[in-house]
Amino acid sequence: MANNKSAKKRIQIAERNRLINKSYKSTVRTFTKRTLENCEKYIKDPSEDNKNLVKTSLNKVFSLIDKAVKKNVLHKNNGANKKSKINNFVKTALTTK
Repeated sequence: MANNKSAKKRIQIAERNRLINKSYKSTVRTFTKRTLENCEKYIKDPSEDNKNLVKTSLNKVFSLIDKAVKKNVLHKNNGANKKSKINNFVKTALTTK
């Protein structure tokens, strides 16, 4: 355990940042799954509403990934890889009929 005041404060700050980072990562995972589910729904029923749903969820997850990268929760290459994988899945879902 820390013995001086500054070390104790650093422990508190590290814990606070860990929880914030965990929240960002969890949100990115949740919206990624939601986007992939919307793609599956579009593949089963290719309607205009489902297509718009896929596009809006794709924009939302891209925005969240960019924010996580900006706040150094994710490394920029990790964020780019996530966006690339999601985009490839969406692109194949929207082009196959």
